[in-house]
Amino acid sequence: MRVSQPALSAVARLLAEAQAPIVREWSERLGDRLTGSPAVRREQVLRQLDLMVRALGEMLGPLRGEVKPVWLQLLEHYGRSAARRGLSAGEVVDELQHLRELLVLHLAPAVGQLRARLGLAVLLRLNRALDVGLSTAVAGYTDALVASLFAHGGIPGGGAGDDGPHLDRQLDDLERSLAAATGRA
Repeated sequence: MRVSQPALSAVARLLAEAQAPIVREWSERLGDRLTGSPAVRREQVLRQLDLMVRALGEMLGPLRGEVKPVWLQLLEHYGRSAARRGLSAGEVVDELQHLRELLVLHLAPAVGQLRARLGLAVLLRLNRALDVGLSTAVAGYTDALVASLFAHGGIPGGGAGDDGPHLDRQLDDLERSLAAATGRA
């Protein structure tokens, strides 16, 4: 089923307009998980959430092919930092499921106004991007956990080896990559 570019663009615009409320609501739902670790600051997690919602909106648009590698890098990074935050793999999945639910709530009015076939195609595209992102985040989480175990002689601890400034640099790089992929500096 092919989805029309105007339908995707309309939903992507709506997602861009709803970005701040979605990130705010998502962070409220995550609650203490945002501040659960001194290894990753709350501001860094909020920055990740914002960047993920922005990138997901771009995944609905005409540049999805260019944005997809950045989306995957971002979700892998999210999974790795979730390991540093001390989350379980299930909590990583749960956090991203909260995003899925918020997207449905915020986008339902616009998608509901589309013809049924177009609305379904938009939802399929959105869910496909989320599913690929979810599996990538869990893989990043697992890689970070395994790296931590090897680094500490098989004993969990110490995180995945990134310090706060390094995490900020990684987020800077991801933001630049997204800007380059979309042509928005």
